[in-house]
Amino acid sequence: MKLVFVYWGFENAGSMLDLKGYARAAEAAGHQVTIYGPPGHVFALDYSKDLANADAVVFVVEWTTELQFGDRLDWLRLISAVPRSRRVVIDCDGAYNDPIAFRGDYNHKTPEKSRDWIEICDSIADKICQPALKPERANVIPFLFHIYDPAWETPLDFSAKEFGMIYVGHTKFRWHGMSQVLRGIEPIRDKLGRIGLVGEGWDAPLEWTEWKEIRDDYFVDRDYLKQLGVEALGAVKYNEVIATMSRGIFNPVIYRPLFERLGFVTCRTFETPASGTIPLFLLDGDYVRGVYGADAEALVLGQQPEAKILDVVSRPQHYADIVMGIREDFRQRHSPAARLKDLIEIIES
Repeated sequence: MKLVFVYWGFENAGSMLDLKGYARAAEAAGHQVTIYGPPGHVFALDYSKDLANADAVVFVVEWTTELQFGDRLDWLRLISAVPRSRRVVIDCDGAYNDPIAFRGDYNHKTPEKSRDWIEICDSIADKICQPALKPERANVIPFLFHIYDPAWETPLDFSAKEFGMIYVGHTKFRWHGMSQVLRGIEPIRDKLGRIGLVGEGWDAPLEWTEWKEIRDDYFVDRDYLKQLGVEALGAVKYNEVIATMSRGIFNPVIYRPLFERLGFVTCRTFETPASGTIPLFLLDGDYVRGVYGADAEALVLGQQPEAKILDVVSRPQHYADIVMGIREDFRQRHSPAARLKDLIEIIES
């Protein structure tokens, strides 16, 4: 089977590691994965605009609703390449919903934008998926999309970590969660060593995030970060994420509030337990149990985050045993091969 993914990649954000895993699993199973776009791209993926012999087209919706740097015939080529029944939309942003506003986050600013986007998705495919165990809309297929790749696994060695805490991710709608983590750190700040936030916008706002319409979406209290001695570091490439997370004893797992509200999984859901670090979840306990298993409840920050954080940095190997259990489970349920199998079943249903 030849699967064509429609996805414009970014060097320091998005689901590039996931797509690399799909491509490798497809090759191992005798299938082919290509990414629609101009060849010779920098992301070490098979970008091609050749749609000949395509068996399915999978639209992965992240960041934008448009094909970037394409011509106006791209949509026509993609839609005509395979029958409607062989096209799938994977809504990674929660946009295929009525308007939702939650803790300052949102999927649409107006009901009209919500209706327009739902109509666009419905015009593309019968099969709309979201990376959630229980999507809100009845016609949406639960498909987690993001993968756990055993090739990412890094030894859980805590003998020489550079950071007590490190976080890899950009600032969009993250301050609500990050500020909670940092407030928990305040009483024990002198016991943690270095703290690093890696990604765009932590040190200074990007010019385009200062537009009035979206400025609040990227809010960061940088004076507070300096007061707490937090190091704001630049973004890293997607293939450096695992190694960067592995530089810290623990990594907080923080979602956009919208994704919390929808029960989504993200890239970090699976990348963090594969890294050489302890994931600490600023997430609902029921969600953590449902995705990571009952033992992972011990990794929830909870009502006394300072006590949990101090215990983790004091005896990380105890918590590493829990992470090893998560890895063992994820190797089976969320591997690239398992996820590709699920996707093919959706396509052929």
